[in-house]
Amino acid sequence: MKKHNSSLLLHPYVLLFIAILSVSISSIMIKSSDTPTAIAGMYRLYISAIIMLPFMPWKKIRSLRLNAKEWGNIFLAGLLLGLYFLFWMESLVYTSVASSMVILALQPLFVMIGSYFIFRERAGMLSVLCLLTALLGSVIIAWGDIGVSKEALIGDGLSLIGTILVSAYMLVGQKLSQKIDANFYSVLVFFLGGSVLLVTSMLNGFSLTNYDSSDWTYFLLLAIVPTIFGQYIFNRLLKSIGATTVSVGIIGEPVLAIMLAYIFLRETISVFQFVGGLITLLGMLMYFWRQSLQYSAEKRSLH
Repeated sequence: MKKHNSSLLLHPYVLLFIAILSVSISSIMIKSSDTPTAIAGMYRLYISAIIMLPFMPWKKIRSLRLNAKEWGNIFLAGLLLGLYFLFWMESLVYTSVASSMVILALQPLFVMIGSYFIFRERAGMLSVLCLLTALLGSVIIAWGDIGVSKEALIGDGLSLIGTILVSAYMLVGQKLSQKIDANFYSVLVFFLGGSVLLVTSMLNGFSLTNYDSSDWTYFLLLAIVPTIFGQYIFNRLLKSIGATTVSVGIIGEPVLAIMLAYIFLRETISVFQFVGGLITLLGMLMYFWRQSLQYSAEKRSLH
């Protein structure tokens, strides 16, 4: 049973929806820019860390005692986050929003398996059925968007690597969430992840400063919308609802991203995407309805 965080201002599932909507916007923003993805990811994470610095719980940090293994896990989380952004953002250069996001929807499956082996968390049969229903919708979406070109295959491969990396990042974060304040943890991993992308940018010879004002606006928006209102909220929710539930919510990201791509990028919505999207949303709603009931029951039992 997860520990409930009374410091959350809204119900965790309301916050989860806000985070999913926020990260869905990122794929549209990335596809609309020709800035190197490593540079965009680096500034996205660095600017987020800077914005969050004034809100750090300095009193808690001074009394925090972490051992070498816990510090190692923080560095691992930062490395995983930076590599995830590198691979996933780069996948959007080669393939469509729909194809990349649907592969990302495999994340809860990886997280559920990892949670069983690491935390001994057993998912109920109804939860598994809801997850499989949502994944079925994602498969239907992908079926109508299979890329046969070499570029599409490269993009899909990059997205799959990114999905594995972010699944591991979520599991490491859940392990640390019981001891480390989410603000402190987020600033650390955002800075470390940005540093991974800084090294990547320097190795590729990318300019660090020679960008237009529109690019800097893009970096700032990436930091505020999908990172602070997306990734940071995910980090906050790891303690209260766990990595598996957060990851199931991310299954809805492809559906929202496809809708946004249709509106802003004029990418067409196929019959497969429409039907698959409806099935995905149905599976998610069933899962969250069940989890929300369980969350409310556990919260009442604590009072």
